[in-house]
Amino acid sequence: MPELGPQTREKLKTVATPTLMTALYRRGLRNQWIQDVHLINPAATPMVGIAFTLRYMPAREDLNKLEVFRDRNHPQRQAVEQCPPGGVLVIDSRKDPRAASAGSILISRLMVRGCAGIVTDGGFRDTPELRKLPFPCYHNRPSAPTNLTLHQAIEINGPIGCGDAPVFPGDIIVGDEEGVVVIPAHLADEIADETVEMTAFEDFVAEEVRKGRSILGLYPATEEQTKKDFEVWRKANKR
Repeated sequence: MPELGPQTREKLKTVATPTLMTALYRRGLRNQWIQDVHLINPAATPMVGIAFTLRYMPAREDLNKLEVFRDRNHPQRQAVEQCPPGGVLVIDSRKDPRAASAGSILISRLMVRGCAGIVTDGGFRDTPELRKLPFPCYHNRPSAPTNLTLHQAIEINGPIGCGDAPVFPGDIIVGDEEGVVVIPAHLADEIADETVEMTAFEDFVAEEVRKGRSILGLYPATEEQTKKDFEVWRKANKR
């Protein structure tokens, strides 16, 4: 499993996902946003961790009876036990929330093992419990039926699609109240450095706009005076 340096992790916790998406777009990456996933428990963010993946396929009824959970090697159970501390379990549920990808017991197990969060493009069951859990959980919408009714867990830690975003094991997953973005692992350090700078500038711009300043020449900073004002602001705010 690739490493995520502590400095990069902490930097990414301070950056909003829209800012990350802009930095990725500058590099020609357009599809790194996990579509249609929503945070269940806002008090649990931010989420930053290394992707560990689980893939579901359409269930075949004769192979996906309730008894399969007795198998200690069942991929869903193994994914929960193998996702490393600091990792984010990302589940490809085929964008189908009609059956739950997981529930509060498995997600609680991830939390106590020191994982960083969980994301599915399907649904979770036990959402009343998950709302109280201090652990980032993202899904499409609540779903009570067991995953076995529609989904068959088939592969651990291979490339997947989650909410139309490509996710490779080792990618960096960042989530906030807005949603979840996938950063290719080899770009994580430079994206973190760049977006911390972008965030400082955007905070400056927001203050100026609230004071009544026009965005023309300010955002983007096409006027030299904007750059001078930003440097003064940075020094005053120790940014």
